[in-house]
Amino acid sequence: MGEALHRALQQAFAEGQAALQQADPQTALVWLERAHILSQRMPLRHARAHWLMLRAGWQLHDWREVAGQLPRILAALLFSRIWVPQGNNGRARVSAFQPMPLSEEMRRLLE
Repeated sequence: MGEALHRALQQAFAEGQAALQQADPQTALVWLERAHILSQRMPLRHARAHWLMLRAGWQLHDWREVAGQLPRILAALLFSRIWVPQGNNGRARVSAFQPMPLSEEMRRLLE
C-alpha cells in the first residue's frame, strides 16, 4: 500500500470513529464511505469499514443499514481479493455489485 493511500485510509477511519464517538453518525458515514472505497481490496480493513457503517446505522436507528451491513461484512472478508465493484460506497441502499464513479483524488490514491 502506498504511503498516500495509507495516510488517507487512516484519516478516514479516524474521522469516522471520532464522529461515531461523538454520536454524529451522518458525518461518520461520509468518512466511512471514503474508508470503504479506499479499503475495498484489503479484506480486514474492508470488513472494518462495513462494521463501522453498521454501528452508524445503529446510532441512526436505520435498521435497513444495520441489516444490510451484516452480509457485507462477511462478503468483505471472503471476496475482497477476488472482485469488488470499484467506487461502490458500501451503503446498504446501494447494490453491493454496483460500480460507482471515482473522484480524481480517489483514482490517484488507488493507482
